[in-house]
Amino acid sequence: MGIFKHLILNGRVAGGKSEFIDFLKKLPPKERAENYHIGNIAEFDDFLYLQEKFIEDDLWEKIGYPRLHSEKYQHYYLMNSHSKLLDLCYEKFNYYAARDYLNNPKFYETNTLLIEFSRGTPDGGYARAYNMLSPEILNDAAIAYISVSYEESIRKNEARYKEKLKLSTLAHKVPDKDMVRWNKEQDWEKITDNKPNGYMTIKEIKVPFVTIYNEPELTDPAALAERYGTCLRTLMELYQSR
Repeated sequence: MGIFKHLILNGRVAGGKSEFIDFLKKLPPKERAENYHIGNIAEFDDFLYLQEKFIEDDLWEKIGYPRLHSEKYQHYYLMNSHSKLLDLCYEKFNYYAARDYLNNPKFYETNTLLIEFSRGTPDGGYARAYNMLSPEILNDAAIAYISVSYEESIRKNEARYKEKLKLSTLAHKVPDKDMVRWNKEQDWEKITDNKPNGYMTIKEIKVPFVTIYNEPELTDPAALAERYGTCLRTLMELYQSR
């Protein structure tokens, strides 16, 4: 059987990463481990790191100082083009993994550390991102990329926003400017040679990957189980054979 120690989850904004995680979290632990090779999920999501810094900008502005990393437009935050927050996110992944998990073998007996982020080529793409992760993370990592077209990510981002508006007037969506920055051009196909699965070498470490093709959108749990399960079983075979 076996479970992944580190699963790096990537893909376009609104491409289905959150739905993938939600599906897995709702499964009974035994079924999740046996059929999907995922233990209890500990999650790093760089969106939370970014959101924290944007709120800090609000507080700096409130006490009379200039914002450091972002600007506000209506109820959106836009990261400044000069900001190095994305680089800080990688170092936070490395720091918190080392502090909380890497030296705790018992954690990995029943848990999977899931590291989620999205990157566009203007920010160096996934090629740069992976090379900023520590060897200690990469040594036990597998990568799952949830693939949708740019047009589909735009559609789902808008649909998600409209759905949230039904529940709250504070609903927000990823701004169009950032959708272009993180979504329009991605280097996944380039760094994988357009293969659906296989290995990539990062810092001389052999890291398995799989592409989860997430179009058409599925909502039926049985269909999602087939889509996710097939890909994760393939990824585990690569993971155990690396």
